[in-house]
Amino acid sequence: MGETTQTEGWLVTASDNRPLRVAIIGGGPAGIYTADLLTKAERDFEVSIDIFDRYPAPFGLIRYGVAPDHPRIKGIIKALYRVMDRGDIRFFGHVDYGTDLTLADLHRYYDAVVFSTGAVHDATLNIAGAELEGSFGAAEFVNWYDAHPHTPHEWDLSAESIAVIGNGNVALDISRVLAKSADEMLTTEIPDYVYQGLKNSRAKDIHIFGRRGPAQMKFTPLELRELAHSPNVDIVLYPDDFEFDEASEQVAQSNNQIKNMVGTLSNWMLEQEEREESGEDTGATRRLHLHFLQAPQRILSDESGTHVAGIRMQRMELTGDGNVQGTGEFIDYPVQAVYRAIGYFGSPLVGVRFNDKTGTIVHREGRVLDEKDQPVVGLYTSGWIKRGPVGLIGHTKGDALETIGHIIEDEPHLYTAEQPDEHAIIDLLESRGIRYTDWEGWHRLDAHEVKLGEEFSQTAGISRERVKVFSNEEMVSISRQHK
Repeated sequence: MGETTQTEGWLVTASDNRPLRVAIIGGGPAGIYTADLLTKAERDFEVSIDIFDRYPAPFGLIRYGVAPDHPRIKGIIKALYRVMDRGDIRFFGHVDYGTDLTLADLHRYYDAVVFSTGAVHDATLNIAGAELEGSFGAAEFVNWYDAHPHTPHEWDLSAESIAVIGNGNVALDISRVLAKSADEMLTTEIPDYVYQGLKNSRAKDIHIFGRRGPAQMKFTPLELRELAHSPNVDIVLYPDDFEFDEASEQVAQSNNQIKNMVGTLSNWMLEQEEREESGEDTGATRRLHLHFLQAPQRILSDESGTHVAGIRMQRMELTGDGNVQGTGEFIDYPVQAVYRAIGYFGSPLVGVRFNDKTGTIVHREGRVLDEKDQPVVGLYTSGWIKRGPVGLIGHTKGDALETIGHIIEDEPHLYTAEQPDEHAIIDLLESRGIRYTDWEGWHRLDAHEVKLGEEFSQTAGISRERVKVFSNEEMVSISRQHK
């Protein structure tokens, strides 16, 4: 042990012979990348890292927040898998921060704690009618089709006309799932109850609304192109929505991604015009309508006043700088369901200062702040709970680097854990009767899901890589078979 002092009841050390004990709360991309980058960072001390997640399986939003027909993003799991498979980072699943483990517990067993819990709830859409039956948050629907263990198995898919509010990738994901036939989704990992729900869907027209123009899309080119991959779906575009001001023209020319997507939309528009002129019938049974420059004003109710019967949109216009303003022209669309895909929102964490407006932990460059805006010794954050639900994997790595840079800088002044032995946390979990899962358990669950896919493929003759286990208890049981 090095020279020590006492501060507010906690022991502070300037140096230590043992590894720095770090707990990361959240086993999704942000948590795993933070752990990985910390193990690889240049430093003059050893680290010992444990990742905790409330769910029995790892990977967070990649497992429970990405459409199952999205193979490229699912491939991220393989990269995360390789990080965890090295064996130098431990995983503890089915452990809930705030109930199974408290902040006081973490202080006792770890020198530093990083909160990487992400953002899993829907942002609020503050318009009249948002509370009606048939008004859904996108995250709720994603949880359903991704077989989230805490989500009911039933989903109301009785609507024939549906509005999806949002111009981001989540809006495209849920629209694509709503538009595809159930049989097209059967090659993915969805369990049978999701397949049966999609098979009984009555959806015919899905309208995607964005409040700004085509040059301000928040999609990515791949997600946009994927809309047209289904032979069962026609893409419908509207010439009045293709408005470009000077700023939009500049973006469309200077930004290759936007230029690519505008080009895709333009090609679809030409194809649509050719079909209309020739009278060609594609035979598609469902239509995806892409609307731009329309902002939601209110969700309309049926005669009972309880259920969605329509949505009122205001036509917007570009202001010359890429922004928009209302025109005072309103359009009512008869729909029976509205999905709000306007962003995710983080959840408060016990004992950690939280910003209710942004849905993020209050921090400065990843250092958690107290009520006086001073860094809380040993507490850090990374990922969406740090910066909000924006950006892709590259951004997640970038802000993880910022956070671990401060952990390394602060190491001489961190609290010293009272019980830093690596087995001490296991003893605590077992003494509390917590049926935690570990990385070996994930191997067992992973193998089980792959086997379910193989069995289905042999029986039905449809190739499936895996079938997801959706029961929380079953996941825990499979993972803990040899404990």
